Amino acid sequence: MSLPKVAVVKGARGLEPVYRALDLIDYRSALRGCDRVLVKVNFITTKNWETGATTDPMVVEAIINRLRDIPVEVLVVESDATTTNADKACVASGMRDMCDRVGVRFVNLRHEGDMVDIPIENPMALKSIRVPRVVAESAIVSAAKLKTHMQTGVTLGMKNMFGLLPDKFKGKFHMLGIDKVILDINTVLRPRLTVIDGFVGMEGRGPVHGAPVKMDTIIAGTDVVATDATASRVMGIDPQTIEHIKRGHERGLGEMYDVEVVGEGIDATKRIFAR
Repeated sequence: MSLPKVAVVKGARGLEPVYRALDLIDYRSALRGCDRVLVKVNFITTKNWETGATTDPMVVEAIINRLRDIPVEVLVVESDATTTNADKACVASGMRDMCDRVGVRFVNLRHEGDMVDIPIENPMALKSIRVPRVVAESAIVSAAKLKTHMQTGVTLGMKNMFGLLPDKFKGKFHMLGIDKVILDINTVLRPRLTVIDGFVGMEGRGPVHGAPVKMDTIIAGTDVVATDATASRVMGIDPQTIEHIKRGHERGLGEMYDVEVVGEGIDATKRIFAR
């Protein structure tokens, strides 16, 4: 059995580093048979990509261009956070302008009316999750950020999936144990493709109040655990110390150790992120 492949590519902010990362992994096979793909961005705040807090529209544009070559219908999605309106964040981040320019719709999942319940086998915190039907019936690309997180250690591809829950007041999920909730979500809604935007990352008091870190790095893979583990190593963080990554490996959601890293690799991009 072949090892999961994760691309770690260095390059100045632009479309080309994202294209190169995607072309190094078999993203087409991962999305084979899909009619519709949701690109899940990170809008935890209305700050723009330069702060390291939100997904860079440039990364999403590159993903959209590659997805259209397949071809599939593409939507860019996010839901409101406790203190953030996703529609306002979409405008403030520049994502709205990009979506309008390339002709892709942005969907705030909080306002989707048609909901479905997805049961979770062997749950850690949630017996089921309630999500919009469009989420349940689409393939997901997790367009995450390279950031530290004060509760979960890092916020990468797996943590980004938390925002698929349409509830505005997400504190109730934190009270159940956020790492457990992340695992439950990824058990039933695992991304087919994870692209981590490291053009500008964030260290310190992430996911909102940390310091920006210019990394000029894109990390991509079709195994979300392998991709997150690799991104953690790029940040100088042992993925074994990140509960949801370690447990994700243990529960068979992906591979943490035996990973084929392609592109420039970890050593060429590694920087010790302040926690």
